Amino acid sequence: QLQLVESGGGLVQPGGSLRLSCVASDSSGYNVIGWFRQAPGKEREGVSVIGFSGGSSATKYADSVKGRFTISRDRAKNTVYLQMNNLEPEDTAVYYCAATIRVVREPFSENEYATWGQGTQVTVAS
Repeated sequence: QLQLVESGGGLVQPGGSLRLSCVASDSSGYNVIGWFRQAPGKEREGVSVIGFSGGSSATKYADSVKGRFTISRDRAKNTVYLQMNNLEPEDTAVYYCAATIRVVREPFSENEYATWGQGTQVTVAS
C-alpha cells in the first residue's frame, strides 16, 4: 500500500525556517504531490504542489506563502520537500503531504488526492 510519511515539523520563532520532508513508500506513478495544512479551527487548505513522476516539475503556491516557501522534489529518494522561510505565526498548523496518480484539475482541492500522510505539526511562536 502506498504510504506518505512527513517529518521536519517543530517549534520555531517568527522569521525562522523549517524544511518539511515527505517520503513516499512507492512513488511510481504519482503524478502530483502536494502540501496542505490545517490550522486550529480552520479548514484544511492547499499550500503548494509539484509535478512528480512525469516530466513536468511544475509548481503552484498559495498566495499566502509565495516568496517564502519553496517546494522541490528528489525522485531518486522518493521525497518532496517544503522549505519554509520567514515563518509567521499564521503559518502554525498541521502540515499534510498528499499524492495522486491522476491528472489534477484543481491542485488545491483535497478531493484530487487519494493518499495522505499522518501530518506534522508546525508551530511558529516567540
